[in-house]
Amino acid sequence: MAKAAAVVAVSVLFLASRISCQEAILHISSGSAEREYCLVYNHTWTPLSETLSNAVQYLLVNQTSTTLCSASGISPEVVKGNALVVMSGNCDLSQKAIVAQSLGAEALLIASNTTLITPSTNESEYPKVHIPLALMRYRDFLEAQQVFDKGMQVKLYAPPYSIIDPSIIVMLIISLTTVALGGYWSGASERERLDKVADGEEKTESGEVFLYSPLKVVIFVALMCGMLVLMYFFYYVLVYVIIAIFCLASAIALFSCIDAVMDKIGCGTVSFSIRSTSFSVRSLLLAAVCVSIAVVWVVYRNEDRWIWILQDLLGVAFCLNFLKTISISNFKTCVILLSLLLVYDVFFVFITPFFTKNGVSIMVQVALGPDASGEKTQGNMVEVPAEPQAPSEKLPVVMRVPRLLAWAQNLCGMQFSILGYGDIIVPGLLVAYCSRFDVWINSTKKVYFICCCIAYLLGMIVTFAVMLLSGMGQPALLYLVPFTLIASTLVALRRGEMKQFWAGLSYEVLDSSREPLLSDSRTGGPIGGEQC
Repeated sequence: MAKAAAVVAVSVLFLASRISCQEAILHISSGSAEREYCLVYNHTWTPLSETLSNAVQYLLVNQTSTTLCSASGISPEVVKGNALVVMSGNCDLSQKAIVAQSLGAEALLIASNTTLITPSTNESEYPKVHIPLALMRYRDFLEAQQVFDKGMQVKLYAPPYSIIDPSIIVMLIISLTTVALGGYWSGASERERLDKVADGEEKTESGEVFLYSPLKVVIFVALMCGMLVLMYFFYYVLVYVIIAIFCLASAIALFSCIDAVMDKIGCGTVSFSIRSTSFSVRSLLLAAVCVSIAVVWVVYRNEDRWIWILQDLLGVAFCLNFLKTISISNFKTCVILLSLLLVYDVFFVFITPFFTKNGVSIMVQVALGPDASGEKTQGNMVEVPAEPQAPSEKLPVVMRVPRLLAWAQNLCGMQFSILGYGDIIVPGLLVAYCSRFDVWINSTKKVYFICCCIAYLLGMIVTFAVMLLSGMGQPALLYLVPFTLIASTLVALRRGEMKQFWAGLSYEVLDSSREPLLSDSRTGGPIGGEQC
């Protein structure tokens, strides 16, 4: 009974979330050949059928030699009962539609060589138009002419899409998996280091970078603010610098991740020496593969149809390696860092639009690029280029997953759900600290790590819920930071370990060969019980 109720609730939510968009589909057929093209229309002015099967089929009459501002030169016998395609310009859309109606046309398509913008006119003109009206790219019509030659049968339909797109679930899985694996890897590395110390081995450099000073945290956040402002003003120069850095860093990170997996599964290696220098065959082959993947991404980075897969792969590797490399030594530093970054995120998303010329936040403009039109929301006017545009460079600092149900929108241009790397890395640093703290106190159930991961999941769910309800992008740290910090604090208080959790490792411990502050809990039993 409970399962049935859950299924019904999800179904109702899905149906209720289905909204009309401003893009539609032009289905052209002739015999066995079929093609679909992008249309832009106004669903409040001339609504279309939601499904192809229910759409009315018309014979398309080519009148692109005229703009249809008057009926002169057009025979009603040719037009009557058919769909008419004419060129844009010279008069209002409503005038074209009224003329088409007077000729007996059943639908009107307006071909354009300029940007397609949602059709609109004075609301008093709306009741005068009784036939479907939509804009299409003139180049699409020319292509259709070459494919179908004559006798094109057309259907116009606009499938509604759900704001709850499966891409959100994919993004949720990617972010949670990355945070959990990064935290687990950090804890495993700490366990390995402590085991070596316990066995009397000399301390070796692990490549980890520790954040332990509040002053350094403040300087780090200040540098982030400065870099974001520089990116806003000098985007077209610095974007290539960031792309180059990301390409190198992601290739190194991917190598580190795959190499660690190979070590874990016991994959052997063969070495050879050249002039007393030893080389690993496995490392060389792996390095070649990782560099090749990064190079392919650089070359095809603007191919929206498929390159997002490589970008997400490199992004996951980058975040994992970052979480394993950057370590926070105590909860106090976590609180300072996450709180400052929360303020940073909220300020650059919600406050900066009051200071920018176009009213777009600095964070959104840098993330999407100055040439991006921003995020589309229900009821907004949409703009679709009529001609192929030169690709605009975007910062590779986000996970991208195409909207899977937005078929009409994807015909007009790929639509993506995005999540910034910072929304993974920043709370991930706290998850990694919790994982290492579990190692320090010898917690076999990993209560801190698991509870923090659950808090991250809940924070992401709330983030997406608010985004869907508000119809606009959200600074994810506004929800992720409170969820993870509060959850970690409650666990520490419940277990009576707040003092140890707050202090963590001291600066002196990190710079010496002495045992960590919590060595008594490692060699003996856990400090407290295993309750969460």
